[in-house]
Amino acid sequence: MNKRVINIIIILTTVSLFAALVTQLFWVKDAWHLKVDQFNNRVLISLKGIVNQLMTSSEFQPANTADFPEDFYQKHEEILTVVNPRVLDSLIKNEFASVGIEDPFQYGVYHDADTTFIMGQYMDFESNLLESIHFVSLTCLCQSENYLLSVYFPNEQSMILNELLIMPLMSGLFLLVLIFSFFFTIYIVIRQKRLSEIKTDFVNNMTHEFKTPISTISVSSEILTKDSVLKEPDKIKKYAKIIYDENNRLKNQVERVLQIAILDKDDYKLMIKELNVHELINECIENFRVQVTEKGGSLITHLNATRFNINADWDHLTNIIISLLDNANKYSPEKPEIDVFTVNENGKLNIYVDDKGIGISRENQKDIFKKFHRLQAGDIHDVKGFGIGLFYVKTMVEKMGGNIDLKSELNNGSRFILSFPV
Repeated sequence: MNKRVINIIIILTTVSLFAALVTQLFWVKDAWHLKVDQFNNRVLISLKGIVNQLMTSSEFQPANTADFPEDFYQKHEEILTVVNPRVLDSLIKNEFASVGIEDPFQYGVYHDADTTFIMGQYMDFESNLLESIHFVSLTCLCQSENYLLSVYFPNEQSMILNELLIMPLMSGLFLLVLIFSFFFTIYIVIRQKRLSEIKTDFVNNMTHEFKTPISTISVSSEILTKDSVLKEPDKIKKYAKIIYDENNRLKNQVERVLQIAILDKDDYKLMIKELNVHELINECIENFRVQVTEKGGSLITHLNATRFNINADWDHLTNIIISLLDNANKYSPEKPEIDVFTVNENGKLNIYVDDKGIGISRENQKDIFKKFHRLQAGDIHDVKGFGIGLFYVKTMVEKMGGNIDLKSELNNGSRFILSFPV
């Protein structure tokens, strides 16, 4: 899948998710209005049910005259003779309970002409009751005057929101899961694409690295079959040595490829024991010095540590030092200048491998220890290798209880720092 197709899929899916989010918001808005209408209808039905009971039932007694001033009672006698405040309070509570409304409310009966409150729980809520949309006329109970029964819910929006909350929450949760799944899938696709490119680069490098020794062995073998060569022992030795060296080179490269599978499966055992790091470094230097001197370079040690015994695997630590020396040699364009230091710092033994080579840019430093990563990604045959050396180094160092760090500037060389507990 090419980059353009991936970008198109990302754009289309992002637009779809945005559309789904907008649709969700409109749905929540419509659901809110629907819940408000449902609540208003329940209140209205309850109020009409109260009026109907007051109008049809003969069991309700009129208000007690002793509960009101005489002139007030006479002025509103028409409503007080048909509505008892205690009965009205009980009716309202029962009707609201029957439709599932049990939250706090205030109510009052008032004269529409002069907004005088006659009865109810209206203290400090007069303005709210006068402005409330929840009211019903009591005209059917008293023909000459217009009285209204009004109800006000202080927590009306909270009541409606509590009823509505579960659906938006569930829907929002599913939407978040969908968004997370989308971005995670895109991340996996991009990562797999990158991994595919890296593996393709690795296969190309591996093909090139194997092709050279195989071709050399083939040519040398063909020469050895000629009768003219068989008569010259020196030439036989020369081409036999070439075949032997190239065969060893091919063998080493195969072993390096097999290291990938070993590291991935974690299928290896470390022979941890106390060892002398200075002795190990000197052995590595002697084995590697010839490769540096062939390029006219220098390889110098500065073994300044006074405590240089650590617990590690001799073979793997040897491979680590050789790998770092090999990188310093390969990435030094002219005469390599390599210095190896040992120092004791903060109770640890630090090993520095310095070079004055091409250095590593900041952009590459974050990926330098990743599997298959190579600096010359644009020209895979510029520097030989599979891109597993530093991945191996980091993995083994950490398995042996140490850590590795890098300090480098482009065109100013590099310093790899190995740190182990003493």
